[in-house]
Amino acid sequence: MPASTGLPGLQGAEHIGITVPDFDAAIDFFVRVIGCEFILDGGSYADPDFMERQIGVDRRSSFRWGFVRCANGLNFEVFEYSAPEQAAVPPRNSDIGGHHVAFYVDDIDAAVAHLRAQGVTVQGEVQRIDSGPAKGSLWIYFQSPWGMQFELVSYPDGKGDADSPARRLWHPRLSAAAKAQAGQNPSENARVEQQR
Repeated sequence: MPASTGLPGLQGAEHIGITVPDFDAAIDFFVRVIGCEFILDGGSYADPDFMERQIGVDRRSSFRWGFVRCANGLNFEVFEYSAPEQAAVPPRNSDIGGHHVAFYVDDIDAAVAHLRAQGVTVQGEVQRIDSGPAKGSLWIYFQSPWGMQFELVSYPDGKGDADSPARRLWHPRLSAAAKAQAGQNPSENARVEQQR
């Protein structure tokens, strides 16, 4: 196998695709509860050859799809499938293929209060990491109405000590810093760099 340095021209993650049981209800959750922006409804699609060849699902499958954008982070491509033998329960975090999506917030307590006021299932209480490479991080899990795991994270004073490798991880404030470096908001750039 030849040596590899990764994908040529890689710029970053562009979107995450999520399959939901009810497209309209999921869009409502992302927009009304999370605060994302609805971008488009791509409509419905059903082509047996395409489903099997391009997506790797049963030929009899069909889907409705669309996009939301959530502030300075990834886009979400939302699918509602109709498919034979469809699993109706999302994987747990401990299952192969298990996953969660984390949203960075400035005030985690206010965000948790908002979720609870909207009737969202919040798991336990806010946790604080007091040592190690992610020192200073606050986090808590919550569930979407269809049972998918999400997380809130916040680290207003930075993640880890100044020499922590965690300081190299991407986070939404880096997007603000990039805009500031382009001349859109120099004061924001300085604030972000101080907090990294």
